Amino acid sequence: MKRALLLLGCLALSGCALLRRYPQPVHAPPEEAARVEFPKFDLPEGRQTLSGPALRAIQLAMDDFLPWDTQPHKGATPREVCLYQRESYDVTVAPGPEGIMFVRFTVRDSVCDVNGPPILDMGATYAVDVQRWLILAIQPE
Repeated sequence: MKRALLLLGCLALSGCALLRRYPQPVHAPPEEAARVEFPKFDLPEGRQTLSGPALRAIQLAMDDFLPWDTQPHKGATPREVCLYQRESYDVTVAPGPEGIMFVRFTVRDSVCDVNGPPILDMGATYAVDVQRWLILAIQPE
């Protein structure tokens, strides 16, 4: 009986190792935070508004396209390392029919152009069902 409980406990603990934990945001020290001046959001200059469903669709697609725990392979070139960084991509969102949101990831212009020709085929377009929070299809660039 004790062996069965021990085995069950080991299986339960090993299953926990499969759960992904997202990194926690890092906050600036209070003295640095005190120097930040917030803009007036009632001015249209430079302001961008994303709907909740658009933001959730972007997050769902990005978590599939470039998961948090993805790392460059050993010996990766600076260009390859750049392509593993989420901030290297621009995101375009377009509403589709019947609760579908299209999310496109493209490499930002001249961000990863370290010693090489422009990158044309790194990216993808996702079709996301925002009612069921389901990736319907992926179209590679």
